[in-house]
Amino acid sequence: GKRIGFMKHQKDDELHALLRLISVPGLGSFRIRKLISKFGSPSEIFSAGLPALMSLNGIDKVIATNIIKKNNTTFADEQLTKSKRLGIQILPYYNDNYPESLKSIPDLPVVLYIKGEISSEDYLGIAIVGTRMPSDYGKIVTEKLTIGLVKKGFTIISGLARGIDTIAHINCLKQGGRTIAVLGSGLDIIYPPENKKLAESIIEKGAVISELPCGSKPDAVNFPKRNRIISGLSLGVLITEAGVKSGALITTNAALEQNREVFSVPGSILSPKSSGTNQLLKEGAKLVQNEEDILEELDSKIRHFLRENPKFKEPLPDLSENEEKLLTLLSDQPNHIDLIVQKSGFSIPESLSLLLTLELKELVKQLPGKLFVRC
Repeated sequence: GKRIGFMKHQKDDELHALLRLISVPGLGSFRIRKLISKFGSPSEIFSAGLPALMSLNGIDKVIATNIIKKNNTTFADEQLTKSKRLGIQILPYYNDNYPESLKSIPDLPVVLYIKGEISSEDYLGIAIVGTRMPSDYGKIVTEKLTIGLVKKGFTIISGLARGIDTIAHINCLKQGGRTIAVLGSGLDIIYPPENKKLAESIIEKGAVISELPCGSKPDAVNFPKRNRIISGLSLGVLITEAGVKSGALITTNAALEQNREVFSVPGSILSPKSSGTNQLLKEGAKLVQNEEDILEELDSKIRHFLRENPKFKEPLPDLSENEEKLLTLLSDQPNHIDLIVQKSGFSIPESLSLLLTLELKELVKQLPGKLFVRC
């Protein structure tokens, strides 16, 4: 037991050292990661002297001195204590559980504060963002597309903001889907306050996360930075309704920089609330009318994933025993009706009637020449 206690203690020490690094003025994500890869661990950085620190490209005397003199132990203590008390996990970027998708973005968060759980299936993530004041059209479209994507097994990622974000989170939860909310404040300050209940529900079916330490207020400067995490966690960003000056468009810029897909829902040319989404379409965003448009665009990125993870397959509709029996006999190779009759032992009319109901349930497709394949 002693060894495990020691390991855990050591982990806490490294996290404490990392939080001290984060508190150093002038040290960003990039420099912190450079230092850790040179010295091996956060605590080793504090044992290195001034000359060793300055031998690193991009660390001048001012920053090196700040590391030694201006790291804030109280800040680190408070973050660890508060997080423990509130059930918040602080996840450093070098931890195995850190989301793989975020590791590929240029200015990745050095730590994530997490309530709830991020899972490997969240790889299949789509961000849904848009205006805080949606029209009826925006509400309906967001609801329809969210439900369609959740049914395909996607995790919905958004920012818990009023309007489109809230609609996306709520409809995802209603469908029993997974959703992640990325905040522009500390996890102890849920913003907007009316979404506190929603945040609690999200924690049960996904995660609420932030890169900002506990106690950070929802200041305007935090939101553009927050948006790069929303797009970073996803394979693509879907903007359902947004005006030309909408903050949601900042998320699309981040998406493009991170080599993520951008999807946009067209709206009326008379509606100022759709001027931003229509502009995106002019600039080459993928036009989306239903979730299939998104699947088609992502095909190459998710095809192997859908194959490896059978649990992302659509749940089968309720089938009768005979329908099920017939379905198991079919494959993606065309089978002639005579062969199906022979294999199944059903009569021709019985087989055809079963095949028709399977076709209506979109599980079977009929090809010319009385050939049938499984969809």
